[in-house]
Amino acid sequence: MKQSEIRELSTTELQQKLGEVKKQYADLKIAHAVTPLENPLQLRTVRRTVARLATELTKRELQ
Repeated sequence: MKQSEIRELSTTELQQKLGEVKKQYADLKIAHAVTPLENPLQLRTVRRTVARLATELTKRELQ
């Protein structure tokens, strides 16, 4: 998810999306622990998406 897409979301949509992406990341980590993922770079991209969403939420709270 690109930063420009994240900026267009409302605050409630951001919170929902953050919850979904965190769950996706947790599921990927568990799947990778059991059997190696076909594309382990998915972990990096999802983790960075979580960080982008959290950063945007924090930025909005501080304004």
